[in-house]
Order: sequence, then C-alpha cells, then structure tokens
Amino acid sequence: MLSRDALCAHADHWIACWNARNLDGILAPFAPDACFISPLATTLTGRATISGVEALRAYWEEALRQAPLLHFRPVGTVCDEERQTLVVIYEVDRPDGTTRAVEIMTFRDGRQITGEALYGARQPCAG
Repeated sequence: MLSRDALCAHADHWIACWNARNLDGILAPFAPDACFISPLATTLTGRATISGVEALRAYWEEALRQAPLLHFRPVGTVCDEERQTLVVIYEVDRPDGTTRAVEIMTFRDGRQITGEALYGARQPCAG
C-alpha cells in the first residue's frame, strides 16, 4: 500500500515526466494490465479506453508526437491513502490555449491500475 506521501510524490513525478516527455517514467508505475480512459484517446485510437501498458505506450507516443509543445502546470492534488486514489489537478498549456484537467489514478500493490483523464474547456492563452 502506498502512503499518502508516496501518492503525493507520484503526482510531482508524473508532472515532471510529462514535461520532460519521459514516456518510460510516465509508464513505469503502471501495472501491465492497467486501464486508462480519456475522451482524447478517441481522436487517435477510435475508442476512449486504452488497456495494457504497451497500448498506452503506443497511444502516448503518438500523442506526444502530435503535441510537441505540451506542458503541464500543477494546480493541486487530492490523496486518499485508504482507497489508494490520487487526483491530480493541472493545467495543460498548448500553443492554442490552456485547458484545466484532472487525472484520477488508482493503485493496487504499489502499481497504478487505472487512470482517467477529464478535461475542461480550452481557454485562449493570455498575451
């Protein structure tokens, strides 16, 4: 079981890996049969649910290729140690605007078994 501190540290590591475009670091915590849900996945895969680490790798490789200037900015985290759930609230900066997002992650035996990404409306970049 992950401690609250470990869950919160995962949020920082996760943001850092995305900003560094470190796909191995992003995928390292996932269980081999993990499931990820995102409405954006449908644009690249035709479905919102991605199952398994290798399918996640393929999806995120393509997503990163298509978004070379992607940058995440942390807003906050919610850590529920008992339920082994982490919620990361962040902003996604892209050249065409900023979107607020939430990632809900669940863990079992120290490995991430599910993830779900939720996105707000795109806001134009200031300046």
